[in-house]
Amino acid sequence: MLLLTALGTLSQIRAAADELDRHDPSPADAVSWFEEKPGRFRIEVYVPTKQDALSVEAIVGAAAPELHLKQKKVKAADWVAMSLEGLPAVRAGRFVVAGAHALMGENNGRTKIWIEASEAFGTGHHGTTWGCLMALEHFLRQREKRMEVGARASGPQARQRRAVKSGKMAPHPTPRPLPSLGGGFRALDIGAGSGVLAIAAAKHGADALAIEIDHRAAAIAEINTHQNKVAPRVRVIAGDGARYIAGKQFDLVFANILMRPLIRLAPKLVRVLEPGGTLILSGLLRQQAPLVREAYANRGLILEKQIPKEAWMTLVWRKP
Repeated sequence: MLLLTALGTLSQIRAAADELDRHDPSPADAVSWFEEKPGRFRIEVYVPTKQDALSVEAIVGAAAPELHLKQKKVKAADWVAMSLEGLPAVRAGRFVVAGAHALMGENNGRTKIWIEASEAFGTGHHGTTWGCLMALEHFLRQREKRMEVGARASGPQARQRRAVKSGKMAPHPTPRPLPSLGGGFRALDIGAGSGVLAIAAAKHGADALAIEIDHRAAAIAEINTHQNKVAPRVRVIAGDGARYIAGKQFDLVFANILMRPLIRLAPKLVRVLEPGGTLILSGLLRQQAPLVREAYANRGLILEKQIPKEAWMTLVWRKP
């Protein structure tokens, strides 16, 4: 077994990984990439033979000639088992995301989301997905506060307080509990990947539409909705999904994609957002956030929160 590795910029590493992914059959047994330090990313490619290594070098050289692959021999191993060991549960607010191997030991009251490592982006380990889950936590807390205030203002307790104040009844010694908060909101997830965000929202009452342009990832997202027992509440669409959102509005919109598509899609994303709704944008490097902030602030949205994680930034907007 041989390991080929190189350091480069995000665009170089992504270009190499995407080009390797396009080859079927691929000369690589496994390809992974990650941020090693701010602004510098590493790609790792495992191949079984020297001939496969030459094929990988040719593919990477054509896609990203600036990358210089280094090669070393490694001991053959059970890569699935190793990858599972290296993927601990991710905790973000009330949520915990993990494969079945790690969820079994989670008994802390958090909302469990079962996502296995796969070709679809979104296990929660990346700063952008984690940021979106924390933004969802913010949205749910704000929603619960509003619902609690509404329940107090219009429920039996409020009527009781008004009756006591007017002298029509004596004070009740033991206040009754508030009604259950419940769910009932509409969510849209653009660039759904594994479906983790739509699933997380559905587990807290959303009816969600998850749109993923990659058909393989969409198929994985569909499986994940069934594994997490939210399939009736999450509709997965493979493709651009434009006709499914035309004329509709949503209380919560996720767009965990890239800077340029986020800026280009600003008019559409603002249009599909219900007044008072929340828009969560991610897939951004910190230095890209100002351009995206400008694009959405110019369309009348209010920036509620910024959530940094390593080199990444998540933006939370509200539509007045």
